[in-house]
Amino acid sequence: MDKPAWPRKTRDMHNHHMDSTVWDRFEFRDDDIIIGTYGKSGTTWTQQIVGQLVFRGADGVPVAELSPWLDLRVPPEPVKFEALGAQTHRRFIKTHLPVDAFVYRPQNKHIYVARDGRDVVWSLYNHHAKANDAWYEAINDTPGRVGPPIDRPNPDIRAYFLHWLENDGAPFWPFWENVKSWWDIRSLPNMLLLHFNDLKRDLPGSIAKIADFLEIDMDEATFEKVCEHCTFDYIKKNAAQVAPLGGAIFDGGGESFINKGTNGRWRDILTKEDCARYETTAVDELGAECAAWLKEGSL
Repeated sequence: MDKPAWPRKTRDMHNHHMDSTVWDRFEFRDDDIIIGTYGKSGTTWTQQIVGQLVFRGADGVPVAELSPWLDLRVPPEPVKFEALGAQTHRRFIKTHLPVDAFVYRPQNKHIYVARDGRDVVWSLYNHHAKANDAWYEAINDTPGRVGPPIDRPNPDIRAYFLHWLENDGAPFWPFWENVKSWWDIRSLPNMLLLHFNDLKRDLPGSIAKIADFLEIDMDEATFEKVCEHCTFDYIKKNAAQVAPLGGAIFDGGGESFINKGTNGRWRDILTKEDCARYETTAVDELGAECAAWLKEGSL
């Protein structure tokens, strides 16, 4: 059997949020779990599932504290490294980078979760619109920012979506290359591709799939507890434990960060022409198979 062609980091990404060079200096452990997404695609949900599997269905697991977004520029690198270095459990860390800007290691397990870009933007808009002054100060004013600051969003969500589509992810980061880079390595033995829709359709089945991938065994009672703690209602009620900084950087706190967990909120706002434009772009950027998966889920 041919050896896999392992991805190599070939570039860095810098913007108001990201500094990909942090991964060059990070001290990995071979059992680390990396959770990748574009963002607003089921990241926190997947972190909660992995955290529950690692901690065997325990109550009160502080996922946001334990599972940092490593390539985010804040808090400072030494703070994140010290916190992760002190962890004695199996670590789970998130990234929003495309594969070629990330240090992908054969020894680690990698999970990538995706979602239809229209649903991503509706969730992203809520995140952006409810960010408070502390969020803007942290993102824009922390030393080391490369590129322009991020501004408050256009209050017209359709205009916000069209700007995101026309400018490939602006004002955040490119969307299509992120999805495609992880899709292209889906066959690697240490890579698991997930979709937000599949988590919604069959949460217990998805949890079992993730547990099997991570080689985590559990009895039936533990599995039931894990499933209970990964429902949207449970996560919403415990938002302070899963939202960054307990939700202090968002108006409305953690419960506004964990918003609705629903799809299709764009259907009554985007026109048929808007949707056709999005779907044509998806096929052009991703290819027909990946675009179909991104829209519906289930390989």
